[in-house]
Amino acid sequence: MNNRIRNIFFVAGLVAIVVMCFTFDVSFAELWASITKAGYWLVAILVLWAFLYAMNALSWRAIISGSGKENVGFWYLYKLTITGFALNYATPVGLLGGEPYKIMELTPHIGVQRATSSVVLFSMMHIFSHFWYWVTAIVTYLVLAAIGNLSLGPGMAIILVLMSVFCALGIYLFVKGYENGMVVKLCNMVSHIPGLKKWGRGFTERNADNLRKIDSQISQLHDQGKRQFYTALALEYAGRMLQAFEIYFVLRLFDTGGDGGVITFIYAFLILAFTSLFANLLFFFPLQLGGREGGFAMSTAQMGMTNSIGIFVSLICRVREMFWLGVGLLLMKIGNKK
Repeated sequence: MNNRIRNIFFVAGLVAIVVMCFTFDVSFAELWASITKAGYWLVAILVLWAFLYAMNALSWRAIISGSGKENVGFWYLYKLTITGFALNYATPVGLLGGEPYKIMELTPHIGVQRATSSVVLFSMMHIFSHFWYWVTAIVTYLVLAAIGNLSLGPGMAIILVLMSVFCALGIYLFVKGYENGMVVKLCNMVSHIPGLKKWGRGFTERNADNLRKIDSQISQLHDQGKRQFYTALALEYAGRMLQAFEIYFVLRLFDTGGDGGVITFIYAFLILAFTSLFANLLFFFPLQLGGREGGFAMSTAQMGMTNSIGIFVSLICRVREMFWLGVGLLLMKIGNKK
């Protein structure tokens, strides 16, 4: 990638960090008190995410290997993974930052079509695994409600029904997208958005052949690269499950009504599921500001915990995000070949 373009991404990330710091509705004293209270559990959370990003990189590598020779090492993909997620956290509408950056960085290694299709496939797989994670959470909540561990009032029942419909629709659309590709359809959708019609139609017409080839590579992975497809899906799904340990580590600081083991982890798993669903519905906010905090507050309350626990969990997650956002921006300036 041209250094000038890379610097544009870098500056955009820095500006986003500055804006988020000034709009962070917590005093430095409160933030520092939360960090010191978390103690070594915060270190464990930061290390946990190093492993989660490694799993994301392995998933992406499996996708790339399904379309031909890799031509790119794991550590380079690991670097791009961390930086890509950092840009996604920092920019509005998420994918407007990290995905174009990864495509530009990967293009010199495997070509623009394979780079684009692999990034699109990885993003699809990342979201696809979320739907299965939410389905697992719905089933788990119903089981706990059936044995009397959690409440299931009319309001929660309606939420679970809506979540089920949303997940079923999402899984159906993604399966169809994997079978037939979805890049051309997305471009056609953009061509009908007011203000983008002219640009969208021109872009689709100029790149029609390349877009069809990208869709062909997406469907090829699903039809012919079954092993790579399910490897990537398993890694992404396992990563979502392991991410629950982030909340579990924080809950260990409180008397949450669990046994400090399996029940507490299940609570953490459910809190992450409901919070991530609520936050992803507000994907157009940088770092999902507001949505994440509201999701934690509602999820912890549903588990019978106090609002202060939800606020504390959200603060620690924000600290972790800011840490890895900074690491991602630093990695953007390291190990780049001309």
